[in-house]
Amino acid sequence: MPATDNRPNILLIMTDEHRGDALGIEGHPIVETPYLDAIAASGTHFTSGYSATPVCIPARRTLMTGTKASTHGVFMNYATHLDQPTLPETLSEAGYQTHLVGKLHLYPARKKYGFDSTDWADNPAQHDTSIVDDDFQIFLQEHGLYGPDIARAHGVDENGWVARPYHLDERYHFTNWCAEKSMRFLERRDPTTPFFLKMSIHAPHAPCAPPKYYFDKYMAMDIPEPVVAEWARVFDGPQRGLSVKSWRTALEPKVLKQYMAGYYGSIEHADHQIGRVLNHVPENTIIIFTSDHGEMLGEHQWIRKRSAFEGSARIPYLIKLPDSMGVERGQSVDNVVELMDIMPTILDAAGVEIPESVDGSSLMPLLQGEIEHWRDYIHGECTPMETINSGMQFITDGKEKYIYYPGRGEEQFFDLVNDPFEMTNLSDDPDYADRIELNRSRLISELEGRPENFVVNGALAKLDGPTPSFLPGYERQPVPPKARNNESPIF
Repeated sequence: MPATDNRPNILLIMTDEHRGDALGIEGHPIVETPYLDAIAASGTHFTSGYSATPVCIPARRTLMTGTKASTHGVFMNYATHLDQPTLPETLSEAGYQTHLVGKLHLYPARKKYGFDSTDWADNPAQHDTSIVDDDFQIFLQEHGLYGPDIARAHGVDENGWVARPYHLDERYHFTNWCAEKSMRFLERRDPTTPFFLKMSIHAPHAPCAPPKYYFDKYMAMDIPEPVVAEWARVFDGPQRGLSVKSWRTALEPKVLKQYMAGYYGSIEHADHQIGRVLNHVPENTIIIFTSDHGEMLGEHQWIRKRSAFEGSARIPYLIKLPDSMGVERGQSVDNVVELMDIMPTILDAAGVEIPESVDGSSLMPLLQGEIEHWRDYIHGECTPMETINSGMQFITDGKEKYIYYPGRGEEQFFDLVNDPFEMTNLSDDPDYADRIELNRSRLISELEGRPENFVVNGALAKLDGPTPSFLPGYERQPVPPKARNNESPIF
């Protein structure tokens, strides 16, 4: 009889649209995340974790493949084929039992991309009420919950700032469903084989409709209003009549508070459900927690994501290794890391060969204190950004940030150490000229030779509006009608 495989299990937990500062351990004045804080306190908290392409589909492609957007070919929510080897595929080939719970957000829907099995649903909303074929909607129907868009009959938009308590019993919430399906997998898995479980929760992405307990809790608090810099201001005061999906947003205080209470309440609800799952996790398990991007939450009169600003691009980034790996507990690491580093880190820790296609770097040397020099910076990009007729490019080391808008030919520069909320644009400050030039040259080196012609004659070019959301060769290929019906509108 063959011996049991003693390689570490892997639990990758992912929320959606979760700001990097929205953790208790970050010193946040409002949000409470006791279970996530405990992961950080018994593991490693990367305080400069970023999503280089801070919007759902490209960020998740990066996580799944360990590659930059310029390698996997997509810079916005464009649903198309994915060519590179994936994390679950690589682990499955190495003998891991791989399972997905919740959101994958890749194309076409229901493709497993290396997962042996799935409890799949990309979001809690179903817009085609004649077809119910994701696993969360099937779960609702099995419990007698029928009706047009039953999971969002609360009326809260899936991309906007309207918020209220969840309308169904808490046990029917998408977040609870993710937790319970994860626990079922842990109960039923093959005990002789190491597992890779990805639990992907939709919250705190809109609809901001947590169970009543959580919404009411935050509504009862004094929630600090978001900061707005003068360089960012487009509205002099609160606006009525804005689309609930409006990217540039100035809300009346009571409405803004509801939005923030729904958002923070969704985070604490997710934290509590994650805590349920952690009680079922074996000791020999690597636990990683992160998100695909952040949420501006009214800062600088923006909501949602896509921008290079901290609220959008900085994400939670926690790693806890088993005690047997001998890594110091409770580390706080300020080296700049991003989503493409998760795949090589997991494979390295599991003793699995890293595919040559991977652009990211294993964090194991950082975790083990075996490296003197880490990368100097990360490069990020997204296109288009709404309302400004441009995409964005950025360079950051977690301590300063350079942003370039190719469609406008404009720059921004922020000193994140002294100005963490990016209130002062230093792009014209002569005292920072050398730092700006260094980061500009870094961006030029990243973009030289790209088909979008970002660089002309060795300098950043001003382009006529945003560039395409995907590279040549990544045009979406036709799929059968059933798969087309499963494309998710929630970004």
